[in-house]
Amino acid sequence: MTVLVLGSANADLVVAVPRRPAGGETVLGGDVDVLPGGKGANTAVAAARLGAEVAFVGAVGGDEYGELLRGSLTSSGVRTDFVRTSARPTGLAYITVTPDGENSIVVSPGANSDLGASDVDAVRWDGVSVLVCSLEVPVPTVVHAVRTAAARGVRPVLNLSPVVEVPAPTLASLDPLIVNEHEAASLAPSFDGLLALGPKSAVVTLGARGAAVVTPGGVVEVGAPEVSVVDTTGAGDAFAGALAVGLAGGSSLVDAARFAARVAALSVTSAGAQPSYPTLDRVRAE
Repeated sequence: MTVLVLGSANADLVVAVPRRPAGGETVLGGDVDVLPGGKGANTAVAAARLGAEVAFVGAVGGDEYGELLRGSLTSSGVRTDFVRTSARPTGLAYITVTPDGENSIVVSPGANSDLGASDVDAVRWDGVSVLVCSLEVPVPTVVHAVRTAAARGVRPVLNLSPVVEVPAPTLASLDPLIVNEHEAASLAPSFDGLLALGPKSAVVTLGARGAAVVTPGGVVEVGAPEVSVVDTTGAGDAFAGALAVGLAGGSSLVDAARFAARVAALSVTSAGAQPSYPTLDRVRAE
């Protein structure tokens, strides 16, 4: 096992709308698509589709949505030894997608809120080189996972989305911290300023423009290929998974970010999150 992912697993309930409703307004949309999602599960599937050995640490309910998520993880090659069935319902994400491919999301965490330190302690860390976490699960669980990874010589990566307060020792272990440009702006006045928060490095995703890699040596921007956007849902998770694969394979942070920007760009050319993630063969062919 090379990449370990800890985070959320949600069923995505996706509806296409002509525009987002204003407060108190009703907008008619299309039929609902039920797709496997969640920042953690998305990241794991994205990494596995690229050929990495991946295991996922998460929690789902004992319902049909939980079965959907386990099936998607397994069929993508992700190990589910550390996915626990909770008494709470599987997390749900309610997603609206406008004609330009942009989305807005409301998440009901459900079983994700049950993920705890004991789930981290149940992990067999042999062979893990990179840990990737995201923040749709309890912060103390992520803190414990990062601490455990660092103590074992595993490289901790955190996709700080959604932005919440994270203890300084946790931030200091990160290499890198991943945020999008809006999250970065809420955390620091400039990309360079992200390192003042404590991480060893940071990567800021810039949507269609690629990403910015921030290290003590400065800021390096990497581009992304121009594509026709269908649905941006899960693009940031595809980036995180691909970045972890690059780092686990020994790439520099800049090269890993360049690869991740390419993977994320390809992911927005079809609908859904996990169903849209490309294989390594497709990335090489495009």
